[in-house]
Amino acid sequence: VVENCIKRRKKLAVAESCTGGLIGDRITNVSGSSRVFNGGIIAYSNDSKAKILGLDEERINQFGAVSKDTAKKMAENIKTMFNSSYGLSVTGIAGPEGGTKEKPVGLVYVGLASDKRTKVEKFNFGKDRTLNKIKTSQAALNILRKGLLNE
Repeated sequence: VVENCIKRRKKLAVAESCTGGLIGDRITNVSGSSRVFNGGIIAYSNDSKAKILGLDEERINQFGAVSKDTAKKMAENIKTMFNSSYGLSVTGIAGPEGGTKEKPVGLVYVGLASDKRTKVEKFNFGKDRTLNKIKTSQAALNILRKGLLNE
C-alpha cells in the first residue's frame, strides 16, 4: 500500500473506530510512509465521531455508529480533513460484548473515499476481539490496495 501510494503520488488518511489505531500503526511501520500518510483519527465514541470527524449526530442515531452510512461519512470526512487522495475508515463491533441480533459482534464496515467515489464493504468476522481488530485492519488495507490498483 505504501509503495503504491508513493509510486502514484497519493496521500492517505484514516478514521478508525474498532481498530483503535491499528491501521495507522501498520501503515507507519513501513519505511517511507511519512511521504504518503497524512494522519489519522481514532474516533471511538459517537461523540468523537460527531465532534472530531464532523458526522451528524442525528444520522448516527438514525443509522447507528456501526453502519454503512457512518463508514461512508467517516471516509469522506477524513479525506477532506487531511487533504488526502484517499480516506479510509473502519467502524464495527469488536466484541466480545456489544452486539445485537441485527448487529452482531464482529460486524464491521470499511469505507474508502477517493476523488472518484466512496465505497463501503461489510464484513462479519466473529466473536474474538483481537482477531476482529486484525482482520478488520487487513480487510481495510486490502480494500485500499485494490482501490490504488483500480485507479
